[in-house]
Amino acid sequence: MLNRRTFVAAAAASLAAPAIARAQGFQLEPIYMPQTVQVKSSLAPQQIIVMPRAHFLYFVEAPGQARRYGVGVGRAGLEFQGDAIIEVKKEWPTWRPTDEMIEREPQTYARFKDNDYVQPGGPNNPLGARALYLFQNGRDTFYRIHGTNQPSSIGRSVSNGCIRMINDHVIDLYQRVPTGTPVKVL
Repeated sequence: MLNRRTFVAAAAASLAAPAIARAQGFQLEPIYMPQTVQVKSSLAPQQIIVMPRAHFLYFVEAPGQARRYGVGVGRAGLEFQGDAIIEVKKEWPTWRPTDEMIEREPQTYARFKDNDYVQPGGPNNPLGARALYLFQNGRDTFYRIHGTNQPSSIGRSVSNGCIRMINDHVIDLYQRVPTGTPVKVL
């Protein structure tokens, strides 16, 4: 997908670049800020490619050009991999952990056990400001590309499988991608 030189340069920059100040005292490394980058010209425009190990999401805008965002991804054993389609988009989505999440972390998700409570959208919701719902063969995968109320997770593998973005960044991506956009997670 990306050439080796671009990948190595991005990795080196992520280690060497100083952090910049963000709202509420959070520091996001410059490498994870949205930016236009060069990609292989053979990549079809209007698709999303996620490289979990590098913690980047690319929205291919034109042949050889993509908008790159820093992301947080699923921790070992919980990550999504493969092809999907964005079939649903929501602003300030509601959220409920999956039954597997409740079983895996009963103390964290105790308020959801044995009920049908759904957390309303808003700044305290783990899905953040926007969510792009990933489907395969017309079925919801229960994986999302979404904002987060934990911005320090960007650049890390800590989620229950979803792809997290800074809220401002997911709002930007949300405005760029229509439903039907293909997603490839490598």
